Amino acid sequence: MKRKVFHALTGVLAGVLAFACAPAGAVSPSPDEVGETLIAAGDIAQCGRSGYVGTGAEATARLIDRMPGTVLALGDLAYPNGTERDFRECYDPTWGRFKDRTRPTPGNHEHNTPSAAPYYAYWGEQAGVPGEGFYSFELGAWHIIALNSNILDRPLESRQEQWLAADLESHPTVCALAFFHHPRFSSGGHGNDPRLDPLWRILYSHGVDVVLGGHDHDYERFAPLDPDGHRDMQRGIREFVVGTGGAALTPFLLIRPYSEVRINGAHGVLRMTLWPDGYRWEFLSSSGVRVLDTGRGSCH
Repeated sequence: MKRKVFHALTGVLAGVLAFACAPAGAVSPSPDEVGETLIAAGDIAQCGRSGYVGTGAEATARLIDRMPGTVLALGDLAYPNGTERDFRECYDPTWGRFKDRTRPTPGNHEHNTPSAAPYYAYWGEQAGVPGEGFYSFELGAWHIIALNSNILDRPLESRQEQWLAADLESHPTVCALAFFHHPRFSSGGHGNDPRLDPLWRILYSHGVDVVLGGHDHDYERFAPLDPDGHRDMQRGIREFVVGTGGAALTPFLLIRPYSEVRINGAHGVLRMTLWPDGYRWEFLSSSGVRVLDTGRGSCH
């Protein structure tokens, strides 16, 4: 028990320190670094009993209002249950403003409603085949893959794995990014999710560069990792947890190996600039538009 308390306090302190020490930054990317822009976060629109939309989702929406680019919605988009009303009264007035340029993936709260039916009805063809929810698309020189982490341990799991392997085999020489709701590695309250091991191994074996997730209501960046969670600077996948889209933020509990940055004191979005041979990332706080984390990576 003492150990859990210690890790919780450590995680909160790490988030506060990261927020306090971060430099100020602008919304616009540098003019000499033009590339495809990707904006991502999950755990977004939190409704109250009266339909009131929490200020977190509106704050991140105002931030995205000022940024062009493709938006990735990383699951748990409309609390509490992903119902038609939750999407209509909570998601649509905020992040719904970017619906035409958004590519979504479902979270566990969408699946509180049978088969996540309102989620698929809201997004239509943008969400892939109803009930499956996995698909891919091209963004500049990058191949982007949406996976459904809610169908693990179900009959559709093997179908998704087979589809993923075939999809990656047909795109062998490009930079690649995958996104889904549940993170494989996380220092947040939900922790590591071993159910994702088969998907991570497929992504790793085909040279995927970046994975984005949410679920834990915080921001965390990991060093490039192999499927066993070991640092691998040559072939490892860099994972970002971006559960900061607007829902109430939560503390870190057990700090995982190779966790490089942890922030749980601010809502915000991850903005990535994608080049043919690499990428840049920035975690932007919706409060004061500050850059709280930034860096660069190369494709494998």
